[in-house]
Amino acid sequence: MSTSMIARATADRGRGTPGSTSGCAPTAAAGHGPAASAGHGPAASAGRGPTASADRPQPRLLPPAAAGPVSLPGHLASHGPLPYRGRPEALVPELAAAGLTGRGGAAFPVHRKMAAVLAAGRSPVAVGNGAEGEPASGKDRYLLRSAPHLVLDGLQLAAEAVGADVAVLYVQRDHDLPARMADAAGQRAAAGLDRVRVQVAEAPEAFLSGEESALVASLSGGPAVPAFKRAGVYERGVAGRPTLVQNVETLAQIALIARYGAPWFRGLGTADEPGSMLCSLHRADGRSAITEVPLGTPLRSLLPLGPGVQAVLCGGYHGAWLTTARASQLTLSNAALRPAGAFVGAGVLAELPVGRCGLAETARVMRYLALESAGQCGPCFNGLPRIAAALAELAVPRPAPGALADLRRWSGLMPGRGACHHPDGSIRFVTSALSVFAAETDLHSRGRCTASAGRPFLPLPAAAGPREGDWS
Repeated sequence: MSTSMIARATADRGRGTPGSTSGCAPTAAAGHGPAASAGHGPAASAGRGPTASADRPQPRLLPPAAAGPVSLPGHLASHGPLPYRGRPEALVPELAAAGLTGRGGAAFPVHRKMAAVLAAGRSPVAVGNGAEGEPASGKDRYLLRSAPHLVLDGLQLAAEAVGADVAVLYVQRDHDLPARMADAAGQRAAAGLDRVRVQVAEAPEAFLSGEESALVASLSGGPAVPAFKRAGVYERGVAGRPTLVQNVETLAQIALIARYGAPWFRGLGTADEPGSMLCSLHRADGRSAITEVPLGTPLRSLLPLGPGVQAVLCGGYHGAWLTTARASQLTLSNAALRPAGAFVGAGVLAELPVGRCGLAETARVMRYLALESAGQCGPCFNGLPRIAAALAELAVPRPAPGALADLRRWSGLMPGRGACHHPDGSIRFVTSALSVFAAETDLHSRGRCTASAGRPFLPLPAAAGPREGDWS
């Protein structure tokens, strides 16, 4: 293991811009907590923990906003001791019955990931992924600060489920977060709660630092850049060992399912996409929040979607733009969003207010995505910078002739050709903008723009400056 797997508290680089979700409190979340579900777990049987009112049920994952971070004694009082199963594989059928999918963006079934690691047949590593490189997302950091022991419970249970003897929590360099998580892990070790020692590692502040192969490279002592896929990390991951990588919210869900069961988990969400999830919401008025909602919740229940909103970004910067009218008809589910060209992703939803240029906002983010690429494959090294430059040209009145045609042609050549999914996600973002903001494109061609406000709206790291000079 590399020395990068030891937590080091570092100064924050200053990620947020206006509209950032970092540090915001949860809104009222639709979803019943364990304490509100009769017959499930120590909180229900002993009458401890938060209770849910009829009109404002408490979330499952997060404590009430006024309660602050949950201490280890408070966590144990609410949820009781860790429900170890006593052997590998034992928890996997319960997770399969629950239908839990990853909450980091890909929505891959958790039990299938675990089965793949188990099938590799060698001593594996379990990793909790809290890198959260997406600038518009803040839910993982908020969860780690608010309910650290629920995440660490899930990491222990995941390690047991695949027979791992090494557990790593990989978290963003966000103020004192690595040190806080190392302290929480130390408290648990001193209390004799954990069967596998948890090492806390810092994730570089980069968009792709949480991509599985980039994570593995970082924890193995190299740079956090994606690798050309030969074998999956479930076969050959950290230090060449089979590696289970699960998002930190996914781990917290595992900890709850292990205690309260698959039927309880399925009490929220839809039949095909059960449970709840955390969302990072950005409203057109500049306010933002982290909230927990059941999958299948109408988007119009999560965002106002009023007359001051011209479009909605769904799924973050690898997601897609939707018109306000289309978004108001859809729910937070992949079954509803994928036919519209979008997806749930990590639960990022952002309204774009009237008075902002959708092309300019997309061009600004696309420039960031191009700069954040690893530059290892043709689509990232050549394609994304060219597309970013063409989009920047299109985002100003009277763009150069051919800019739109070039953008469409290059966007059509790239999908499926990258070393990782970064080019595909970036192209999805761009092509959705060309569709949703087609009227703005026409106005620009005639020398006009609808923007009345010049300040950028979508959040990007404050330190996201130029790194290349050949295309910008």
